[in-house]
Amino acid sequence: MCKVTYFVQSCPTCGRKLQVKVEYLGLEVSCQHCGANFISQDPTSLPAPIANPVDDALHKADAFLGRGLTNTQFPTTFGTN
Repeated sequence: MCKVTYFVQSCPTCGRKLQVKVEYLGLEVSCQHCGANFISQDPTSLPAPIANPVDDALHKADAFLGRGLTNTQFPTTFGTN
């Protein structure tokens, strides 16, 4: 019988902890909770610092909502009354 080894990685979009097979290390995987795609990484390696946390949060929100927006210019006022 073959044993499968997993490591735990947090989804970079929703933050949920996921069990990822070791054989998928370095490959694109999908979060089973929010559906976001990301590259699985060694859990012992340190993440790169975020250069712009506001843009990072916007991109995570867009990915979570399934829009996948990049380089989006947002209006200075939202909505029309």
